[in-house]
Amino acid sequence: MPDFVTLVVLLAAVVLAVPVAKRIGFGGPLGYLAAGLAIGPGGLGLVTDVEAIRHVSELGVIMLLFLIGLELRPARLWVMRRSVLGLGGAQVAVTAVVIAAATIVLLGFTPAAAAVTGFGLSLSSTAMVLPMLAERELLTTNAGRSAFSILLFQDLAIIPAVALLPLLGHGAGEVPDAGTAWLAVLKAGGAIAVILAGGRYLLRPVLRIVDGARTPEIFTATALLIVLGTALFAAWAGLSMSLGAFMAGVLLSDSEYRHEVQADIAPFEGLLLGLFFVSVGMGADVAALMAEPVRYLSLALGLMALKAAVLFGLARLSGLRPGGSTRLSTVLSQGGEFGFVLFGLAVGVGAMSGGQAATAMLVVTLSMIATPFVFAAEERWLAPRLIVKPVRPYDTIAPDGEPPVLICGFGRVGQIVGRVLRLRGIPFTALEQSAEQVDVVRRFGNKVYYGDPSRLDLLRAAGADKAKVLVVALEDMEQSLRVVELATRHFPHLVIHARARNRRHAHFLMDRGVTHFVRETFDSSLRLTGGVLESLGLPPEETRHTLETFREHDERTLIRQHAVHHDENRLIQTSRQAAAELQALFEADREEPEGERDRKSV
Repeated sequence: MPDFVTLVVLLAAVVLAVPVAKRIGFGGPLGYLAAGLAIGPGGLGLVTDVEAIRHVSELGVIMLLFLIGLELRPARLWVMRRSVLGLGGAQVAVTAVVIAAATIVLLGFTPAAAAVTGFGLSLSSTAMVLPMLAERELLTTNAGRSAFSILLFQDLAIIPAVALLPLLGHGAGEVPDAGTAWLAVLKAGGAIAVILAGGRYLLRPVLRIVDGARTPEIFTATALLIVLGTALFAAWAGLSMSLGAFMAGVLLSDSEYRHEVQADIAPFEGLLLGLFFVSVGMGADVAALMAEPVRYLSLALGLMALKAAVLFGLARLSGLRPGGSTRLSTVLSQGGEFGFVLFGLAVGVGAMSGGQAATAMLVVTLSMIATPFVFAAEERWLAPRLIVKPVRPYDTIAPDGEPPVLICGFGRVGQIVGRVLRLRGIPFTALEQSAEQVDVVRRFGNKVYYGDPSRLDLLRAAGADKAKVLVVALEDMEQSLRVVELATRHFPHLVIHARARNRRHAHFLMDRGVTHFVRETFDSSLRLTGGVLESLGLPPEETRHTLETFREHDERTLIRQHAVHHDENRLIQTSRQAAAELQALFEADREEPEGERDRKSV
């Protein structure tokens, strides 16, 4: 029962704090931090087992790195190598050296403790920065991409840092011999090779087999198993669990199952990541802060100012404009979650004292709490004055590289739409729920992803919130209508073009406000009829006039019948009236002189 009470308290605090924080413009992370402060040992004391919650919440960081990997295709990762290694490496190196020197001069730290503190505080919070940028749709800006590159380097840099940490300790036997060190290196290298090979040759066949079971919850369980299993295997080999999850994500990023896996993992990632921030708030040493508020607040603000200054200088050297440099330096100025891990390990090997680690952890916590306020102020007052959005000729086609078209259903109809868009150089994202169809079209060079388009989370993962046009080309009428309902309710900005299987389907689409639809066999049937008439000896002009008359009358009838299509009797009656009207039109045409008809058609 106590665990159940703890769960209820956590959920209640989050439900109350997060919406308030978002409403006043500070974003979700601050709400989670505030909830943790309120219910933790330093607040109301409703929850006291902070460590247990922190261990569970670390899964949120692991899943965040997996989702980051899903967004990073290997080709894109290779393209980003200069910004990751150059800008990211410079940020960590310069910031670590400056902070280490400051701790030696101002706090009297030993060189070993200063080195650990400098590196630990040079790291920023991936778990905080990416959600803040995503909430404001800034991830695709120059500053957002630079922030992502720096965070990626930081996440990679923590691995050798943890491996080298025992070298800074002063206990006996802490420095490994050469044989042990090489064995650890070989173990880590072998684990990476196994993850790469398994991801390349096993993941798709496994997902295809699971998909064959047609059980959505098993597919979700498989996605979770991939993330957690890879992370656990990496940890066993002495690597970071986050690195293992990141590698699994990268390996799946080019898979047709990418969006489906992303949609399944995202809810768990969001909740667990929120729990991570709650645990950070709960773990804040409020007693120490109240005892020396000026000292700790000065250290936290000093850390943020120092990191911001270094980041601003490096950003300007890398070519970012003043507005982007200010945004980058503000959003990355806090300490990061990996600092908690590093400082705890440093105490264990004797590189830091317990008091030094506690001070560093409190400074990180305070900087994380302050960041949403500082970033919100920067975005409200500085960004509008410093950042001038350039107007580019292709903004109307693909703003910030986001595909403007989302195609749901990549069968006969969807493929033709996609082929024409590709010929015109217009990017699109296609979703198809048949794994066999996905395999076939991908062999011909088409980019299409596996997933059920009638799921809201999958539509959002595929970019429906950023697209401009939604093409609903699904064969199943009920599924098509579900997609349209979701789109009109949750993405009202989308212009919907739909495939209607028949008149009934067209009427249902009209019920849902869709005005751009095409009956899939209507045009092809008219073309076939035209060929039949010409084969029977009708002149081409007569054939064209007949088909145009039929088309116009049928489309008017379709719209007129929309008002009564739920009443079968009235629908039958209007159909008979329409047939009589059409017959009268053709009879009038036959009685009309041919020259007069030609003059009207002209």
